[in-house]
Amino acid sequence: MIHLQQALHFKCTGCGKCCTGGEDHYVAMSKMEAKRIQKHLGVSSAWFRRRYVNHLTRNTLTARMHNGRCVFLNDNGKCRIYQLRPVQCKTYPYWPELLENKQTWDSEAVHCEGINFGSAVPISNIKKKLAMQLKSQENGV
Repeated sequence: MIHLQQALHFKCTGCGKCCTGGEDHYVAMSKMEAKRIQKHLGVSSAWFRRRYVNHLTRNTLTARMHNGRCVFLNDNGKCRIYQLRPVQCKTYPYWPELLENKQTWDSEAVHCEGINFGSAVPISNIKKKLAMQLKSQENGV
């Protein structure tokens, strides 16, 4: 994995591009994450399910995408649930498939202006994000 071979640079610019994409893009969230977000938004469970989520699997929900944008983005492209965002969002761009090699990392940089920008990220931070994602996957997300 590339983070074991060289220092990686990343600084989120808040552009919101990681929260947008085509029809194959989605934001997975556990039922627990969804419940916290629903409470934060102050809406009923029924309204939250109808307006904000789709089912990916029995235990995994996804945030709806409207016109290629995550439903939780505001009009300025900022996340309305940033403090409660799902693990998938918290761990980006430190996903195993993006850390495979320099080519996959640099390919993602085309979509994310924060990749290869800013200071070097400590390897301990990257390992922590990978562990968060692994634990989430083990729990069915």
